[in-house]
Amino acid sequence: MSASAADAAPSTQFLQRPEGRIGYEVQGIGPLLVLVPGMGELRSSYRYLAPALIKAGYTVACTDLRGHGDSDTSFSSYGDPETASDIQALITELGGSAVILGNSLAAGAGVIVAAEHPEQVTGLVLIGPFVRNPPGGALVKAVFRAMTAPFWVARMWKAYMPTLYSGKKPEDFEQYRERVIASLRRPEYGRAFSQTTRETDHAPAEERLAQVTAPVLIIMGERDPDFKDPAEEARWIGESLTRLPRQPEVVLVPDAGHYPQSQQPEITISAVLEFLETLAPRPAAQ
Repeated sequence: MSASAADAAPSTQFLQRPEGRIGYEVQGIGPLLVLVPGMGELRSSYRYLAPALIKAGYTVACTDLRGHGDSDTSFSSYGDPETASDIQALITELGGSAVILGNSLAAGAGVIVAAEHPEQVTGLVLIGPFVRNPPGGALVKAVFRAMTAPFWVARMWKAYMPTLYSGKKPEDFEQYRERVIASLRRPEYGRAFSQTTRETDHAPAEERLAQVTAPVLIIMGERDPDFKDPAEEARWIGESLTRLPRQPEVVLVPDAGHYPQSQQPEITISAVLEFLETLAPRPAAQ
């Protein structure tokens, strides 16, 4: 890829999978980073982080989840293992090995890839990671499933999103939220998102935590509403990663909820770049 191509606005590319296509974009020159958003989000969730990583000298691939954004809705199943298979296929397509940056559900998927394909994962950045099922009984699950029923999922998610962005919100939060909701208003995408909420199970990720051998960085928003105690969740994840070459690094981001990569991008960028430097010398900045 030439420097002029790296500087150009990214165009959507597509990874062909057995049941449909995964939309993604690639920019930059250097070691490969694969950035994967959480459930209900778009790949532009990394709109602050990706440019900084490209400038620092990395090839950055931002991908949509299956059934989200520019990806197809023709898939028969959704969740952590399915997302993991898409990530692994994208890494194979783009260069063979990568650092995976996964938010929420995608963090669990990243764990699965790292455990099952260690030769393809040189590091993991887990952001607001769901790597085990949260506590809560059948009633909590039933309420969430009712909230994300296809008929009203766009309206309900629009109302729910601000709670996930507890703390400082991005300056363009309202515009970004409108893009997310516009995507969900497409009937087939609303159905795919609803199916994702029903089928996602993080138990496969939890079962593989002890098999991960790649270095890990855990980034948690201190006000992440998805966890009763974000610091305690980070500690538990660290203790469960028993085969790492060194202790996982943990960064607790103040005044941020589930998406520190866009709520506190400066802190997140600094933490990610420092972690990447520990994996290999930083490439020449572009």
